[in-house]
Amino acid sequence: MEYHLTDHSADIGIHVISSTLNALFEDAAMAMFDQIADMNRVDATEKKTIRVCGDDLPDLMVNWLREALFCWTGLEMLMKQAQVISLSETELEAEVWLEEYQSEKHRLKHEIKAVTYYQIDVTPCSEGWETTIVFDV
Repeated sequence: MEYHLTDHSADIGIHVISSTLNALFEDAAMAMFDQIADMNRVDATEKKTIRVCGDDLPDLMVNWLREALFCWTGLEMLMKQAQVISLSETELEAEVWLEEYQSEKHRLKHEIKAVTYYQIDVTPCSEGWETTIVFDV
């Protein structure tokens, strides 16, 4: 997975590049969780299936990341791994592996409040696929 932070004053922006479209969706979720917590301390203890739809690839990316973020904000579970099972321009199904948050074990980094549509893009590039995502913190 290759990603880097982009400059935003009150938000966190990431730019993710992956070899395939499936990997881009997986890597975007893992890059988001890498901003939430120290992923070296997270184990994969529970599996969950996530299904989302969208109007197009950028909308699908936002909906996917919002559902992934809900694992943290709604269920208090950190995501260790994501695997896309099926993907079209408007639908995604993925299996994710999670661990329940434990304050004595996990070290948090940033509080991500929301996934935004600001500058969202999902496009092919010379390395495969890329996306830029901005999170409200």
